[in-house]
Amino acid sequence: MKKIEAFIRPEKLEDIKELLCSLHINGLSVSEIMGCGNQKGWKEYVRGSEVEYNFLPKIKLETVVLDEQAESIIEKICEKAFTGEVGDGKIFVSDVQDAIRIRTRERGISALK
Repeated sequence: MKKIEAFIRPEKLEDIKELLCSLHINGLSVSEIMGCGNQKGWKEYVRGSEVEYNFLPKIKLETVVLDEQAESIIEKICEKAFTGEVGDGKIFVSDVQDAIRIRTRERGISALK
């Protein structure tokens, strides 16, 4: 199993949620976060003083999928999240040792379905 964490632009959320739904991905966590990368934020003037905002709003999506699904899901997220501009986001992939459905105590792949 693989855990996919995608950091994307907020305006891309609905497109990617639709995509994951069409791929029958059952579990998805969505978090509103603030972060910075190459984009570095922006500057504003507040009461005549320059204020630098280093963090920009982003969305973090997390899902756990079967190993054989991971690459195609990553590719499709990249297609939907792409604008060609700095700040399109990043995807991190990690191995998941096990998954447990608390209610039934199912483990592994059956806990994902």
